[in-house]
Amino acid sequence: MSIKVIVNGASGRMGSLAAQAVEAADGLSLVGRADLGDNLRDMIGREKADVVVDFTAASVGYQMALDIIESGARPVIGTSGFILDQVKKLQELCKKQKVGGVIAPNFSISAVLMMKYAKDAARYLRDVEIVELHHDNKEEAPSGTAIRTAELIEEELGKTTGPKECREIVAHTRGGVHAGIAIHSIRLPGLVAHQEVLFGGLGQTLSIRSDTISRDSFMPGVVLACRKVVTADELYYGLEHLL
Repeated sequence: MSIKVIVNGASGRMGSLAAQAVEAADGLSLVGRADLGDNLRDMIGREKADVVVDFTAASVGYQMALDIIESGARPVIGTSGFILDQVKKLQELCKKQKVGGVIAPNFSISAVLMMKYAKDAARYLRDVEIVELHHDNKEEAPSGTAIRTAELIEEELGKTTGPKECREIVAHTRGGVHAGIAIHSIRLPGLVAHQEVLFGGLGQTLSIRSDTISRDSFMPGVVLACRKVVTADELYYGLEHLL
């Protein structure tokens, strides 16, 4: 029996690719394409969807996640902009509804590995900053990947004092701080999704970088997530939990 999938945000760049990937994947069946103005809850019920892939805007991502879970489908969420408190609330709701799912700040395998290796490196080089670069139409900053990377490093290091302070001649030149780590966001046309995690030590530096050249790189992760969440019994935060 094939897994019934709805793609929410199907007319967007990521959503349209996700719909094509689901249609082409063995064991998956695309039963709906939802967009702004559609009643997602009604569509889930009408199509008896098992999974909803969500690639909508950060400003509505949390509400979309609530709609998916409360309707009994499993969420595969690629929309960024979630904060940790929201993730925890959604995890509690999934537990109550007895459904699995995933919120993936990034579906690229190279980005998942970058986050894993950055967490490992933080054990040995405690001074670290993050530079993330995305296309100029990205709605929010910093990216969900940068936020999650900082959180993973904080998990490894514990609470930190944050970056060394200096006198900013131009305000915010040192970036923003999340989980005790400075994050710098760049938005330019021509970029897709890129991130570099920079570590410094006595007489040495380490750079761990992921570059997404094409959005096609996200699709194997999306298909994998659709297959895995139907047998999961909790909402995971990060694709690495399904690899």
